[in-house]
Amino acid sequence: MARIPSDDQTVKNSPRGTAAVKADTTSKRPVKAASGGSTSVAAAVPARRPGRPTGAARGLEQRSRLLDAALELFARQGIVDTTLGEIAREAGFTPAMMHYYFKTRDQLLDVLVEERFAPLRAGLGVPFQENPDDAVAAITQLTQRLVRAASEHPWFAPLWVREVISDGGLLRQRIHERFGDTHQKASLAAIARWQKEGRLNAGLEPALVFVTLMGLTLLPLATSKLWRNDPLRRNIGGEEIARHAVALLVQGIGPAKAD
Repeated sequence: MARIPSDDQTVKNSPRGTAAVKADTTSKRPVKAASGGSTSVAAAVPARRPGRPTGAARGLEQRSRLLDAALELFARQGIVDTTLGEIAREAGFTPAMMHYYFKTRDQLLDVLVEERFAPLRAGLGVPFQENPDDAVAAITQLTQRLVRAASEHPWFAPLWVREVISDGGLLRQRIHERFGDTHQKASLAAIARWQKEGRLNAGLEPALVFVTLMGLTLLPLATSKLWRNDPLRRNIGGEEIARHAVALLVQGIGPAKAD
């Protein structure tokens, strides 16, 4: 891919710029301008327009757009069925631009795990860290964070269901390789400890708590587009899903207890 010329290179390569600034740029000596008179080298070089992004800023923006497009397509049609060329077109770029930033799909997946999934995962671990002695608060806040993450990032829920918890999902192994199971073991140990201390229902199976939680949050969010024409569910959003999940987890299906 051709290098984007800098502003200085543009001036030097233009006919007018050559006539106006043909000089030793390390010197402050005046030089002849095309229209006569004298001016400095600095004055001959046009200033960058306000708000115009630098080459580095444009590169970061383009790369981010490609990552966003990849997540949207992966969530919509799956990783296996998505080519790098399709991602480029979704982002409004040529395949050559995609190849400039990501040579292979494997490289792209590694970047997505590191830059998009890692921050989300770190945020989801906060409730257990901040509430070591309050099981209900920790699980309630985790539920709310899951729903908020899926609401702020529409690709999160369908991509998680399709590529992480489904059989044959391509992201599962990469996420495990990147994060391991240390965090999961610590969370399960906390649940078991809460049960022994009487802070959590002893009848719960610790290994199923998070599976249940994701089923109550990510699955409804991943399928919410199917409800658009359903008069009973089309107005259900993230807030309602989070409230329902917390009520079911904390109070079960029995009648609510009077205060």
